[in-house]
Amino acid sequence: MRRGWGALAFAAALTMTATPLTAQEKTGNKPGFTLAPGTVTIVLMRPEIAVGAQSTGGAYEPNADWTDQARENLGKALAEAQGQLGNRVVTYVEPVGQGAAVAHEYRALFTALADSVQTYQFFPGNRLPTKKRDDSFLWSIGSEVASLPGVQGADYALFVTTEDHYGSTGRKLLQVFAAAAVGVGVSAGVHKGYAGLIDLKTGDLVWLNADLAMGGDVRTPEGAAKRVAQLLEGFPGKPVEAPVTSAATKTAAR
Repeated sequence: MRRGWGALAFAAALTMTATPLTAQEKTGNKPGFTLAPGTVTIVLMRPEIAVGAQSTGGAYEPNADWTDQARENLGKALAEAQGQLGNRVVTYVEPVGQGAAVAHEYRALFTALADSVQTYQFFPGNRLPTKKRDDSFLWSIGSEVASLPGVQGADYALFVTTEDHYGSTGRKLLQVFAAAAVGVGVSAGVHKGYAGLIDLKTGDLVWLNADLAMGGDVRTPEGAAKRVAQLLEGFPGKPVEAPVTSAATKTAAR
């Protein structure tokens, strides 16, 4: 009887966690938006970063050490990338007190907005009727963002969100067993990232890069540099190029 219940539970887990491989990087621009080099000031908001493990059943388990590593590595990689964006990019100075809470709310709002764009415009199967035209990339977080402490004097805000769930040993074993035993695909890990430009005068989203299958292990400096290059791929005006590691450097690193 116990074996029967175990088989049912396993089947249920497969049904709930099997996911199709459909994620591909997508980029969108507000109709008519262009960004000439050397013409604007962009404030780089503090990135929203979450790193943890994916349990055997698919649940997310936060890991504070991994998140701290990722925050340090991504911070350095973004600092190096700032000078490659073709315009003046300044790091956002996080306010204190109520201002900090408001800044956090806007980072969460950007992430929610990017999720909606990814789901309802970038995926053709889910695309809303109003988002099927070429000129339908019209999204906003509201003009009130102009009153956020610390953004006055800037033209745009660059928001960045990354989320990584690294598959546990149990999850990886489940993935192999499911594929071999019943031919069901089970995801092993989540690696998504969003980077977007918000017009600080209107609150409009003028550019978004959204990828649900990003590369680069953000827990390492090299992986974080790769992740930042992917996040900023397609950046209007002057996209960041991925770092190139020479064979000699790789040999020395070993």
